[in-house]
Amino acid sequence: MNVVCLDLEGVLVPEIWIEFSKATGIPELARTTRDEPDYDKLMQFRLDILEKNGLGLKEIQDTIATIDPMPGAREFLDELRAITQVIIISDTFSQFAQPLMKKLGWPTIFCNELVVDENGKIADYKMRCEQSKLTTVRALQSCGMETIASGDSFNDLGMILNSKAGFLFRSTDAIKADHPELPAYEEYDELLAAIKAAL
Repeated sequence: MNVVCLDLEGVLVPEIWIEFSKATGIPELARTTRDEPDYDKLMQFRLDILEKNGLGLKEIQDTIATIDPMPGAREFLDELRAITQVIIISDTFSQFAQPLMKKLGWPTIFCNELVVDENGKIADYKMRCEQSKLTTVRALQSCGMETIASGDSFNDLGMILNSKAGFLFRSTDAIKADHPELPAYEEYDELLAAIKAAL
């Protein structure tokens, strides 16, 4: 049995931190997993900036409320879910993801949790498991599933490279150059056709 594992940000919805960077006028917050392979380092960098600028969960959620899925993402996901099982595996947080899942028709998502204090300050974060995307793909495989994976960033490479079939989607030139063996697509119809061929 097959299950398709998709990244969220950059694949189905815009990058939340980039949108928040635009909303706040803080360019440093535009740094993402496309730029920084070390997720813990990236998150500590973000938390430090939020602390310095007095920003908390509410401000980020206000920005998320204005974000819509990428054009064609909902239709792509609906068509894919009609033919196979799909799980979104993301390093975002449940407090960020919920309104976006509503706009995508409530697909299944595995993500992480923020630790928020009584004042709405993001004090810390809890990762679901170490190397969450790769670990999840391996767990699914241990249950007898064959995985097909797609994403755009450094933190997606583990699940992509360790799946039956894996594809880059709207990735960076640097990641594509580092992994010429991975098919890279820019449009949903191309990705859908590749996934269908791999099923």
